[in-house]
Amino acid sequence: MSVLTRDEAQTRAHTIDVQRYTIALDLTTGDDTFDSRTVVEFTARTTGDTFVELKPATLRSLTLDGQPLDPGLLDDNRYPLTGLAEGPHELRVDAAMRYSRTGEGMHRFTDPTDDETYVYTQLFLDDVQRVFAAFDQPDLKAVFDLTVTAPEGWTVLGNGIARHTGDGHWTLATTPLISTYLVAVAAGPWHSVTTEHAGLPFGIHCRRSLAPHLDADADEILDLTRACYDRYHAKFEEPYPFDSYDQAFVPEFNAGAMENPGLVTFRDEFVFRSAVTATERQTRGMVIAHEMAHMWFGDLVTLTWWDDIWLNESFAEYMGYQTLAEATPFTDTWVDFGVDRKGWGYDADQRPSTHPVAPDPDAVPDTASALINFDGISYAKGASALRQLVAWIGEKDFLAGINTHFARHKFANATLADFIDNLASATDRDVHGWADHWLRTTGIDTLTAHAEPAGSSWNLTVGHHGTRPHRVAVGLYDHTLDTQAGPDRLVLRDRIEIDLPQTDGPLTLPGRRPALVVLNDDDLTYAKVRLDPESWQTVTRTLCGVPDALTRAVIWNTARDMVRDGDLPPADYLALARTHLPHESDLALVQGVLSFAAHQVTDRYTTPDRRPAALATLTDLCRDLIRRTEDGNDPGRRLVAVRHYIDAATQPDTIQNWLAEGSAPGGPELDPELRWRILTRLAVLGATDEAAIDAELAQDPSATGEEGAARCRAALPGATAKATAWHALFEDDTLSNYLFAATAQGFWQPEQTALVEDYVTRYYADATALAARRGPAIATAVGRYAFPAHAVYPAALDLGTRALDDPDLTPALRRRLVDELDDLRRTLAVRTTA
Repeated sequence: MSVLTRDEAQTRAHTIDVQRYTIALDLTTGDDTFDSRTVVEFTARTTGDTFVELKPATLRSLTLDGQPLDPGLLDDNRYPLTGLAEGPHELRVDAAMRYSRTGEGMHRFTDPTDDETYVYTQLFLDDVQRVFAAFDQPDLKAVFDLTVTAPEGWTVLGNGIARHTGDGHWTLATTPLISTYLVAVAAGPWHSVTTEHAGLPFGIHCRRSLAPHLDADADEILDLTRACYDRYHAKFEEPYPFDSYDQAFVPEFNAGAMENPGLVTFRDEFVFRSAVTATERQTRGMVIAHEMAHMWFGDLVTLTWWDDIWLNESFAEYMGYQTLAEATPFTDTWVDFGVDRKGWGYDADQRPSTHPVAPDPDAVPDTASALINFDGISYAKGASALRQLVAWIGEKDFLAGINTHFARHKFANATLADFIDNLASATDRDVHGWADHWLRTTGIDTLTAHAEPAGSSWNLTVGHHGTRPHRVAVGLYDHTLDTQAGPDRLVLRDRIEIDLPQTDGPLTLPGRRPALVVLNDDDLTYAKVRLDPESWQTVTRTLCGVPDALTRAVIWNTARDMVRDGDLPPADYLALARTHLPHESDLALVQGVLSFAAHQVTDRYTTPDRRPAALATLTDLCRDLIRRTEDGNDPGRRLVAVRHYIDAATQPDTIQNWLAEGSAPGGPELDPELRWRILTRLAVLGATDEAAIDAELAQDPSATGEEGAARCRAALPGATAKATAWHALFEDDTLSNYLFAATAQGFWQPEQTALVEDYVTRYYADATALAARRGPAIATAVGRYAFPAHAVYPAALDLGTRALDDPDLTPALRRRLVDELDDLRRTLAVRTTA
């Protein structure tokens, strides 16, 4: 499929204006295709040529201003419109379009639980043309009139209120001006919970087989939705710009969610069918808040070109965490951001593929390059930069600038320059200079504390490796004098704010030096932090005694960065976790630290000869957490500990007994997620077989069950099982996006590196061919889930590096391989220095 270049988009935007799309979709024509009839009303500014995009299974007819056009002139995904006269035009297109199994375009899914079928659109970034003919670029906004014919018994959802006119025919309310990629339709026998708030209809929807689970959480989801809606109306002067607010939890969704105006689509894993922690509920709440922020920033005001996609996501990311903390019971959202989400940005910013938060427009020359920059820099680093900006100019001025931005550009498009100008109009701070330092540069600054006694005072010097200005809090902590609090508790002496880089030499402070000096104590900036030696010794003894969870998150991130940089042996990180996690009260920290300890420290950074000891440390830690939660007062910590105990088990007996008994001793009872987790680990250990997997699937014949079975089968340690899985991944081409990911997750296991060694050499050629056949979503999945990450040896790195020279690599796969190979390079370096 031809990609749209920035130059082509600019030329087309100067050539035409688009007023209206009238679209009729017929979803009753079979399992493989649907009918799409489109009328586009547009105006040519001058005499000239342009093109329209569509990617049909069959292009039946086109007419321009009533005159038939030759369908045979379709070139890949472009149809030329030549010799346009200045003035209004009407283009009519009649086509059959293919359903997708990869989460792109119109995705079709049949639920194995009850054989009900659902379809939904995912049109970001340039997949509109898979559903209807369009001038597919964000700055050609138009109004949309949609009608949908669906099977009887189905409900149709869209950007506006849907009205059933009988015989399976649905009419959606006319939209205001929106971009093509924001059009949305979801159809099927949905289970719905509806209400009304602020005079608008609100609804949440899922497939019928998930109805009991949605009903159980409906009050929580709707309460969060109402609270965020009200909070945004307190912040933003522009009212919510659409006629309804539906949230549909849809199957096999590639992203976390998508901000379609009036119809936000979420991955339906957010309808929890098994036990989850409060932190996981908080994450769902953050995504709800994030997507609602897009209704203003992204939908009401939309980027002009994809170089500014970061601004959509950074703004929504910042607003999602901040608004959830302000308006809901989830008041500690920034702890989770600090220990989990922020690392995504840090990692991305240290790879060869790093880019500025706001890339130069020339660095995003086409839609393919835009899609691959949809990463931790656009989300986590960008949100961190905005959080630092708010700390610098103040929230009042920040919101004043934002409201000016909305007022000036509502139902239109804007650029980064517009955004910065609007912020600058609300403050006397040099926002343009801030943008140059923070948004146009790459990499992470490192801040290192140096604390030296100086008689009756002490001196603080902050080493600043980098170029950005920072305003940071410095936390000064002493050992507590309260003997009842225990010897391992710390108390905050003072928190001071300093500007970096320091220009006046060391900062002299009264009294003896503190036991612990923490830079970026409130985590308001984006930088790696290093402690002075005495502070690090304090941390190793008393980390769990630091009084504030956000400070502990900063310290845990410091330890994480030290491991990745080869400054802290993996075994020392595990020892730190073993010592302090049993006493950690913040669930987000327990989850974040255990996840890094298991998936990175133990599975990747630890050498094979030391891995048994690392797994023993993990299982010992998890047993301790399980023992400490026997009273039932902390089910979240207990659930996290049980999950990681299962994943780290080196002998099958204990978890086999849990599976047979249906419960871990003292709880929790094994729900489907835990049962599949145990069976996966048993498969890796060679302690189960196909018959047991089939029996479990018979008990849980759901979509999640099918994914669990695929993961287990691929994890079995036999040559036949691996060959079958490889064929399904790389040769069969029938796996859906979710079944592909599950199979790939099962295939590569650190315990099975010798068994699958021959597949490492096959991976690159097979992945390249697969990505070319199946498109960007599967290309991303094959790089993310199917990469041989546990083949940690120089020859594997050399093989992958040579593969990057292949001219047939698609942009999406190339980007994933560059990142994965850099992670492999880092893993080798850590193992060498450990």
